[in-house]
Amino acid sequence: MQVQVHTDDHIQGGESLAQWIQEEAASRLARFRDHLTRLEVFLSDVDAGKSGAEDKRCRIEARVASRQPVTVTADADKMAMAFTNAVEKLVRALDADLGRAKDRNGRDTIRDAQE
Repeated sequence: MQVQVHTDDHIQGGESLAQWIQEEAASRLARFRDHLTRLEVFLSDVDAGKSGAEDKRCRIEARVASRQPVTVTADADKMAMAFTNAVEKLVRALDADLGRAKDRNGRDTIRDAQE
C-alpha cells in the first residue's frame, strides 16, 4: 500500500509528519492491506493560519482494488486528532464497503461479477 501525503502551505511538520502518517496508516489499516492499493492524505488548515476551533482538516482517499475510491474527511483542533478521526472513519467505511462484497457465508456476491 502506497501512502501519499499532501499538505497546504499552512501545515508544518514536513518529512517527520509524513513519516508519522505513513506509519500510523500502515498499522491502523493493516487488515485492509490486501485490498488497498494507495492512500492519499490531504492535510489543510481551514482558517489559513488563524487560530480557531476545529480548523485542521484531514481528507483521506483510499484506492481499493477493483472498487470505487472511498473518501472520508475529519476536522479537529490539532492535525494529529484530525488524522486519527479520519482513519477511524475510513476503517468503518471500508468495513461497510468491503462487507457488501461478501454474503453472510463469506462467499462473493453477484455485485462483484465482472460484466
